[in-house]
Amino acid sequence: MPVPALRRVLAATSAAVGALVLGLTAVPAQATTARLDYAALGDSYSAASGVLPVDLSSPLCLRSTANYPHVIASRTAARLTDVTCGAAQTKDVTEAQYPGVAPQADAVTADTDLVTLTIGGNDNGTFINAVTACGTAGVLSGGQGSPCKDKYGTSFDDQIDTDTYPALRTALGSVRAKAPHARVAVLGYPWITPATADPSCFARLPLATGDVPYVHSLQAHLNAVVRRAAEETGATYVDFSAVSAGHDACQAVGTRWIEPLLFGQNVVPVHPNALGERRMAEQTLSALGLG
Repeated sequence: MPVPALRRVLAATSAAVGALVLGLTAVPAQATTARLDYAALGDSYSAASGVLPVDLSSPLCLRSTANYPHVIASRTAARLTDVTCGAAQTKDVTEAQYPGVAPQADAVTADTDLVTLTIGGNDNGTFINAVTACGTAGVLSGGQGSPCKDKYGTSFDDQIDTDTYPALRTALGSVRAKAPHARVAVLGYPWITPATADPSCFARLPLATGDVPYVHSLQAHLNAVVRRAAEETGATYVDFSAVSAGHDACQAVGTRWIEPLLFGQNVVPVHPNALGERRMAEQTLSALGLG
C-alpha cells in the first residue's frame, strides 16, 4: 500500500478508536443519575399516624412506613430520612419533641435536596380543640344549629394569625437556613369536612349542621396561612383545596382520604388513611415536577 494511503487508513482508524473511547467513557456519566437526598419533616399528617404498617424505629411518633414521604421516596428512588412525628408542632422543628426524639431540622443538612412537611395544625391545639369542642357542642345540640361557631366565633382564627403564622415562618426559615439550595415543599391539609352543611355527616363527624362549614372555613384559614408562610420563605406550597374536595371524612370508604371521628378504619381518627397519603404524595410530586 502506498505510504500516503497507509497514512490515511491509520488516521481514520485512530479517529474511530478515539470516538469509541469517548463514547464508552461518556456512557457512565449519562447512565448515572444522582439520587435525591430527601428529608421528611412534619406532624401526624406527614407521619400517617394510624396507618399500617407502623415504623418501629420511633414508636412515640406513631409513624407509618406507608406515609406520603415513603411513597414519594419510592417513586423517585430518593434517599429518605423520615423524622415525621405525630403531634408535632412548629416548635418541634427546632426543639426536641420527646426525650430521644431530636429536633426535626437536625435531619436537614447542606446536602439535602428535598424537604417536605405538613405542620401548623397542632399549634394552639387548632385541630384537636376545634374538633373536640365542635363535636361536643354538636352532640349536645343534637346536630342542630351552629353552637360551636356561636360560642367560639373567631377565636380559633385569631390564634392562627397571632401565633401559628409567625411560628410557621420561624420554622420554615430554620429549614431554609440549613439547606439553602434544597427544594422545600410545604403541604396544605386535605379537607376534613365538606364546604357546605351536610346532615348525613353527623353520623361520622358529630358536628352540628351549621358547624360543618365553620370547621371547613377554619381549615381554609389555616391553609391560607401555611401558604403565605411557605411563599414568604421560598418554599413550594402544595395545594389540596381542589383535589381533596369530595374526599373528606364524611365520604364513604374508598372515596374519603380522611378518616372520620366515628366508625372509621384507622386507630387515629380525623387523619389521612393510606389512600389519602398516596394522593398527598401524588399531588406533591406533581407540584414539584418529580416522579
